Amino acid sequence: MPPVSKRPVRPSPLTRGRAKGGKIDSAKSGALRPTGIRVIGDMPWGTHICVFYETSQDLLDTAAQYFHAGLKNNELCLWAVSEPVTKTAALKALQNRIPDFEKHRRRGQIELLDGHEWYLAGEEFDLQRITGGWNAKLRDALERGFEGLRISGNAFWIATHHWQEFCAYEHELDRTLVDKKMIVMCTYSLRAARAVDILDVVRAHQRSVARRRGDWEFLATPELTDANLEIARLTDALGILSKPFPGREKLTPRELVALAQIVRGASNKEAARTLGISSRTMEFHRAHILKKLDARNPVDLVFKVLAGAERR
Repeated sequence: MPPVSKRPVRPSPLTRGRAKGGKIDSAKSGALRPTGIRVIGDMPWGTHICVFYETSQDLLDTAAQYFHAGLKNNELCLWAVSEPVTKTAALKALQNRIPDFEKHRRRGQIELLDGHEWYLAGEEFDLQRITGGWNAKLRDALERGFEGLRISGNAFWIATHHWQEFCAYEHELDRTLVDKKMIVMCTYSLRAARAVDILDVVRAHQRSVARRRGDWEFLATPELTDANLEIARLTDALGILSKPFPGREKLTPRELVALAQIVRGASNKEAARTLGISSRTMEFHRAHILKKLDARNPVDLVFKVLAGAERR
């Protein structure tokens, strides 16, 4: 399956939760939590993960690793289980893969819910009831002395007439997780999903990966791919400018940054937007750079910079 990609990135969870006075509220954003998912690593509270799986074994293995990390770090863990696995199979997988699982279970630290009943009680979809239910579970977790709440739910609804409602739920959940001590992992079957479904799902999550017969793959959306390409282009330009070239010493630090935008091929307007300056200011920088490096035009300027850097 070719990589698909991620929705426009919302503000980083690492920068959320500022208290009054501009100080970081460590209760809302701060310490990272181990996800148990090797390719994702540690993430802050408020993280919304999507995992596509190919086989039931992939699903069980991923869930066991995810919940093992939560149990070890004093989190209340909830798994809304649905087809293709049963609660019996889910419980057995956790017992076989998590050391001291029964001790955690006796403590009431992990709960297996019937996914269909949790999400579609009475065959009715109620977004507020579902998100409100998770918030009530979080309050219970904190009152009982747990660090926070770790959730996973399997998307049995992907092939049902409730699909659009659940897409709205995923986006709403992503929004409401901000500043909450919750981590959520939603799991989707690759076999049940169409390409258009995968794009919808990935855009509703902060991190999306796929597990196919034990192997991991990253998923990225066109927006994220474009952003990464832009970063790569700018990095290349800055790398070139870090090398000596004729006239480099004549440029101010601001002009060097502006030159990096010119080398990567940005227009005045694009460069100005990236640097947070006006187009007029960028035009001013461009004119001064051309004059200082004795270049006839931007093409000649880039040639001088690249040729000079290569010779050295």
